[in-house]
Amino acid sequence: MTSGDEEGGLGRGEEQPHGSNRRDPRGDGAEPGPIGRSGRRATLLVLADGRMPTGGHAHSGGVEAAVTDGSLASLADLAAFLLGRLHTAGLVAAAFAAAACHALATGRTDVVELDTELDARTPSPALRAASRAQGRTLLRAGRAAWPVPAGPRAPHHAVALGMVAAGAGLTPGEAALAAAHVTVTGPATAATRLIGLDPLAVTAILARLADDVEAIAQAGEAAAALPPRELPALTGVRLDLLAERHRVTALRMFTS
Repeated sequence: MTSGDEEGGLGRGEEQPHGSNRRDPRGDGAEPGPIGRSGRRATLLVLADGRMPTGGHAHSGGVEAAVTDGSLASLADLAAFLLGRLHTAGLVAAAFAAAACHALATGRTDVVELDTELDARTPSPALRAASRAQGRTLLRAGRAAWPVPAGPRAPHHAVALGMVAAGAGLTPGEAALAAAHVTVTGPATAATRLIGLDPLAVTAILARLADDVEAIAQAGEAAAALPPRELPALTGVRLDLLAERHRVTALRMFTS
């Protein structure tokens, strides 16, 4: 599937654009009003919640391959892994999520162009496949709750996150924060499951990363209005190698 593969007509269930599959939580048929500041905060919590059915539980973000090769075996290893992931892949994800949200709010940039640029920043075929699988699932979940605008059928996860954020009435900065947050929380949960780390200690690691997560989100928001080709292009070479190694591993718990 290419990044330019855009959505078709309304005959494709989960691909319906602009909230045509919108739910009516009050049951009275009334359209919900504009989301205020406090409402946006609550919506952001829903979007960033690991229990949202977006398929993220099936992906370890490189943790399983790192556990397999022995490079991630302790809390200290996990802390270093998460910090590195946040400042490379996390920054790119935050910037593209913010840019997609900004593009849909302003109409100045084609979301398909953003998706193409993110594809160019994802050299690993395994990572590209995992990102698009998560992006499509996220769009399905998002469209069950909010009027998500039309765009690529199976965009990269960060682009899908920006699209859903726009449909939910969030700002580019909030989309960036959600992207930065899930960059570390998903792999942290995977590490807990894979090697039995103390979940309280893992939570403490995430708490210590809070300032870094906020800084990455702010950097992503600052890049939101840049031309797509000028968005951050950092890459975690080790993450690419881990993804390719994991793809050919016979016995594994996670898809990626």
